[in-house]
Amino acid sequence: MGTTENGIIAGRLTPADYARNFADLHPPLDDHEALVAADRCYFCYDAPCMTACPTSIDIPLFIRQISTGNPIGSANTIFDQNILGGMCARVCPTETLCEQACVRNTAEHRPVEIGRLQRYATDIAMRDNRQFYERAEATGKSIAVVGAGPAGLACAHRLAVKGHDVVLYDAREKAGGLNEYGIATYKSTDDFAQKEVDYVLSIGGIDCRTGQMLGRDFSISDLLEKHDAVFLGLGLSGVNALRAEGETLDGVDDAVDFIAALRQSETKADIPVGRRVVVIGGGMTAIDAAVQAKLLGAEDVTICYRRGKEHMNASEFEQDLAASKGVVIRHWLQPKRILARDGKVAGIELDYTTLQDGRLVTTGETGAIVADQILKAIGQTFEADGLGIIALEGGRISVDEEGRTSMDGVWAGGDCIVGGEDLTVSAVANGRDAAESIHRTLMAAAQPITAVA
Repeated sequence: MGTTENGIIAGRLTPADYARNFADLHPPLDDHEALVAADRCYFCYDAPCMTACPTSIDIPLFIRQISTGNPIGSANTIFDQNILGGMCARVCPTETLCEQACVRNTAEHRPVEIGRLQRYATDIAMRDNRQFYERAEATGKSIAVVGAGPAGLACAHRLAVKGHDVVLYDAREKAGGLNEYGIATYKSTDDFAQKEVDYVLSIGGIDCRTGQMLGRDFSISDLLEKHDAVFLGLGLSGVNALRAEGETLDGVDDAVDFIAALRQSETKADIPVGRRVVVIGGGMTAIDAAVQAKLLGAEDVTICYRRGKEHMNASEFEQDLAASKGVVIRHWLQPKRILARDGKVAGIELDYTTLQDGRLVTTGETGAIVADQILKAIGQTFEADGLGIIALEGGRISVDEEGRTSMDGVWAGGDCIVGGEDLTVSAVANGRDAAESIHRTLMAAAQPITAVA
């Protein structure tokens, strides 16, 4: 049984409760289920699902390979475009990408289960340690990749396959970035993020150095002196402020830190959570934090979002998931003041909002919610420490269509660039494509100049 004790405490549930609550959200398909799911695909020639996939995986081909009993070949097809296809199968919002575009929706309103089929194939290949790539002949070139998240890992792997030597730097203790620290635990169980990192690094030629931070341990100039090119996959490390009175009170926490702590906990019993929790925000981080607070044993969990349901960045599937776990989502509310008792959070006062001539304004009405923990999930920002003269736009790194920055020899991709979509699959595409551009640039520079008679 859980405890209804007030305050932010750990151990609200039994070990069995934690194990059940944080089990795999979508259990893997077995062989028969995979064949049945694959049989629903029309194998469209001009498949809209491929266009909707940021990494352009040949979805009809990999599903056909499953349907013919060739999951290893299917995994090869997936990894050719997305070396992190296993994690993307787990965390991608397929309901708004490939599965939304599936033609099965037209008549049946139920798409082919592309994400689960992708997981089925990639899990088999990784379980059997099937390696599909060998390093090309050594080029003698060295590339620094800063950030061992999805963009950096994809870039490093593609460069290593091309025969380059890669040094992968990351500020945290573990590689993996968002996949290791930033997603809901129930979306990636059994330490899968690190297993995927190991699988990616097994290509060889990648020296992974953790605990190394740009701007603290080295600069861009330092890297360019040691390496022939640099790729920046820095992600977003800053957190937006509530700008509400009482924000520094004990009990007001960043949702990203809350999620990261959960990801690193083996039992979840050591993660404290309030009895009544309010989450501020409307994106995936807000949903992940709120659902997991409920799974940790919080009695009441409420998401407050300043606009309407249709404006939330979280997908409808994720909003429904939160509701199914007992999370209440309230719209048209923005924080005004954190209420305190004895120096700790006791609740939150909120302004009611509305749209007036396209602008969000307060109505003059206020309300309050009792809470002992407030989780901030109102977006992250890019911290540009150590970038030097690299051009920024809107607070993120400006790049061209190939990921090149304003500084010669430096490329960037993922959430840190202008237009970054905060999706694992988009970051993978950025890293992969930047690697191809780096390879072309370095190899063109290495070609001898032939004299003209």
